[in-house]
Amino acid sequence: MKIQKLLLIDGFNLLSRGYFATAYGKSEEQLIRSSKGVYTNALRIFFQKTFNLIAKHDITHLAVAWDVKRNETARKLKYDFYKSTRSELPEPLIQQYEICTEILSNIGIQQVSIPSYEADDVIGTLSKMWCSSSYGECLIYSNDKDLLQLLSENTSQIIASKKNGETVYSLRHFEDEYGITSRQWIDVKALLGDTSDNIPGCPGVGEKSAIPLVQQYGSLEKIYEQIEELDKKFNRYKKKLIAGKDSAYISKELSAIVCDIAELHEFPFTKLLLNISKETLFKELNELEIRIKY
Repeated sequence: MKIQKLLLIDGFNLLSRGYFATAYGKSEEQLIRSSKGVYTNALRIFFQKTFNLIAKHDITHLAVAWDVKRNETARKLKYDFYKSTRSELPEPLIQQYEICTEILSNIGIQQVSIPSYEADDVIGTLSKMWCSSSYGECLIYSNDKDLLQLLSENTSQIIASKKNGETVYSLRHFEDEYGITSRQWIDVKALLGDTSDNIPGCPGVGEKSAIPLVQQYGSLEKIYEQIEELDKKFNRYKKKLIAGKDSAYISKELSAIVCDIAELHEFPFTKLLLNISKETLFKELNELEIRIKY
């Protein structure tokens, strides 16, 4: 019996990385387009990478998770500053997103988006449900390090970098590198924050101190429970930790991926079984003059 493997793709992470990687230093007029004038620079990378992953990792089940609009997420509605530093999306990227979702629907690849939740939350919930039901292995495709908190014995993250190429980053890799559990990554993020999401963290506390603090005390809560008896080697951070306590707790709340979306509790994983119509796939991509191997 073939081993079941679920691939969860952070859709906008892949599409936008493809877009900005090929748009750097170019005007919109210089971007790759089909002979009919349709922008394809991001779509080309999205579909080439998706089908490369399917073949390379023997994927049996696949879902593409999408964010809802930024201003409609529960995090943004509660904390207005969340992701407030992000600029508006370029029109060619928006157009390619719309085409991408239409093609995925036409060729039979399941897409999942839940109102008020972000793609990370969808991925967190589906990966947890998949593994808790012992279906098999789960692979997450995204360069977003927030997702490291989802790593488990059966869940790994595929991360691409210029230095190391593409790595299947497992729980063992994470524990060897950081010396903490994957769930403790939320506590590290609470202290570090995230400039790309405008999550403040604890001002003045960087990676060199955040990781050792979590290694020694176990969690953000335990750090503050023992703040008056803090190990002397952390003395220089004590005032900063005290001053940044509220900020750190808010940052932990914002950084924690939801892994229990009620709307997905009865989700049938049979819907994710790969059953792609090759005829439709090549018809759709040929129309855009995109070539892939599948």
